[in-house]
Amino acid sequence: MMNNTLKNQYSFPSGTIVYGKWHHNRYTIVKELGSGANGIVYLAKCQNDLVALKMSDNTMSVTSEVNVLKAFKKVQGSTLGPSLLDIDDWERKTRRIPFYVMEYIQGPDLLTFIQTKGHSWSGVLILQLLNDLYRLHQEGWVFGDLKPENLIITDSPTKIRCIDVGGTTMQGRAIKEFTEFFDRGYWGAGSRKAEPSYDLFAVAMILINLSFPSRFTKKGDGIEQLIKVVEAKPELDKYRNVLIKALTGKYVTALEMRKDLLKVLSNDSNGTQQRKPIQRNKMKPNGKPINRTRQGKRKQRKTTRVFETVCIVLIVSFLYFIYIYGQLL
Repeated sequence: MMNNTLKNQYSFPSGTIVYGKWHHNRYTIVKELGSGANGIVYLAKCQNDLVALKMSDNTMSVTSEVNVLKAFKKVQGSTLGPSLLDIDDWERKTRRIPFYVMEYIQGPDLLTFIQTKGHSWSGVLILQLLNDLYRLHQEGWVFGDLKPENLIITDSPTKIRCIDVGGTTMQGRAIKEFTEFFDRGYWGAGSRKAEPSYDLFAVAMILINLSFPSRFTKKGDGIEQLIKVVEAKPELDKYRNVLIKALTGKYVTALEMRKDLLKVLSNDSNGTQQRKPIQRNKMKPNGKPINRTRQGKRKQRKTTRVFETVCIVLIVSFLYFIYIYGQLL
């Protein structure tokens, strides 16, 4: 988190106008959205549009995050991060405050959305997330600080979006921002090196967090504890194999994890559609089931009629034989 002294320096009331020195855009602060280790984010208005404006005293941090947003823009078809709208400096009295402006993404965070809509949405949204992560990884970046608070669900259409790119790191470097519960280093499951498997561990932890909103701390063997947690929840048990592979670093790419998750969801959907009451047939004395279907009953009636006809023919033939024999005598 931002230290209090620094935060106070960047604390501005509603109605404050931020004027860009280079691009001359005017932004009116509406309210604070949040603060972190590298700055503070405000909801602001530019003409009639709402935007997210982030200020920081760390020029290197601003430059890094702007580069990440530019990288997101290059990822064709990805809607993971917000669009970059502007980057400028605000000269206020004797200070120069660097800032950048992003698209303002509205909606509930992932955890709130699932608590409202139900766990049936979890798999669908994680599929979207893995698709976007794969494209981001292809560009040489790792998201880093993945957690439900940073993931917003938009409406019409329903999409998963991210509101904080502060932890996004170039592959091969050390993760610069993380939250313990979603960090594989904390659970003893690997290093904090920026690589796709780091993000995929966090995705698995997000799925777990959706079933355990209050979270929990590590006790003993981290991976063993997490596996027991997965097995304890019915809504997680179907994801068991996918989660274990992600938690233990078995996936090389997000695409691999997505394919396995898609199979789970497809099988679950097919199983639900094909569930029908099981008709248990009564058994004959010889142990064979008695067929109670219409076709079976028709077959039984036909067999009975044939048997009766044969019996009548035999009886008539026998009587006729007796009659002829009597005549001969």
